[in-house]
Amino acid sequence: MNDYQFDLVIVGAGIHGAGIAQAAAAAGHSVLVLEQRAIAAGSSSRSSKLVHGGLRYLEQFDLKLVHESLVERERLLHLAPLLVKLVPFYIPIYHNTRRRPWEIRAGLSLYALLGKLRAHARFRSLPRRDWGRLDGLQRAGLQAVFQYWDAQTDDAALTRAVMNSAAALHAQLSVPASFSHAELDDHGCRVTFTRAGAEQKICCRVLVNAAGPWVNHVAARIRPPPTRARVDLIQGTHLVMDAVIVNSIFYVEAPRDGRAVFIMPWHEHSTLVGTTETRFTGPDPAAVHPLPDEQDYLLEVLRRYFPSAPTRIRASFAGLRVLPASPGRAFGRSREILLLTDRKRQPRLLNVYGGKLTSYRADAEHALRLLRTSLPECTPRADTRKLPLTPA
Repeated sequence: MNDYQFDLVIVGAGIHGAGIAQAAAAAGHSVLVLEQRAIAAGSSSRSSKLVHGGLRYLEQFDLKLVHESLVERERLLHLAPLLVKLVPFYIPIYHNTRRRPWEIRAGLSLYALLGKLRAHARFRSLPRRDWGRLDGLQRAGLQAVFQYWDAQTDDAALTRAVMNSAAALHAQLSVPASFSHAELDDHGCRVTFTRAGAEQKICCRVLVNAAGPWVNHVAARIRPPPTRARVDLIQGTHLVMDAVIVNSIFYVEAPRDGRAVFIMPWHEHSTLVGTTETRFTGPDPAAVHPLPDEQDYLLEVLRRYFPSAPTRIRASFAGLRVLPASPGRAFGRSREILLLTDRKRQPRLLNVYGGKLTSYRADAEHALRLLRTSLPECTPRADTRKLPLTPA
């Protein structure tokens, strides 16, 4: 195969597909993104809307992921000031919560160190005299309140901004376009997809499977069959409450199982509560939807910390995380991205498993490094570390 129409064809226009498209186009490569529905139509519009370092990942001693995420958070605050906003987070500690004040203080101290003690990485213990200002937070049994900084975003809007940046660098987007199958040969890949009811075939040097929860569905349509990672799809549900309950973000511990849950302002007139971790076992990721038990779980969290808050639900949504397969709880599993190539030398295929919204740009650069032996030398068009992102 010598007649390549594109250096890379990317399946999926979620945050990682868009990020890899931007990085590849910035490096000077020709790129086509195939998206079956719309930009950020899947998990990239159904997250907790946070650009954060991952404070809770310190419990798994995932220092590398936290440090990288804090670096990327700072970068996004600079590159996308209209999309990524620094906001205060509050952690209330009660007599009966599992994590003690000294544990939270130690975790926040390490978080600050990993953030190089920048102003955005620092924290404080809120004086007792200020507790009454915390949006009706339950005061009974309250031992301590810590405040630190992280960032909030509109995940879908951020993904669209990254995809628009890629398009400005000459990446092409085909949507709606449905991936049909692909064939690998010694030098590249022949991709078949459907657009506007017509089947089309193109040749590329590398196929990037960034289909999110559909990653193994896409991999199953590639010949010869590539190695596929064993993963679980973990459902996360959020509730959008029909009231402004809080004016800041609260990072709280679910009374049922000790998981981290966020309660945060969302848009002008609502509050977002999430998320859950439920194993998804359905055949089609598109069928994911909030479950009654998840709604009860999140309302239980809300009532525990804000007992007088209204509990009328305006809307709810569920997304899927791709995590390493394990019989244990999802809460303790790694959130690091897995980039799996079909071969070490001159890969023709890259399957993208998991990853965090915050670290999409660094993940994309890592992906390009894995593929460098398969791609031609090009004159770079831009540096993603310096490319501003603006709302579409």
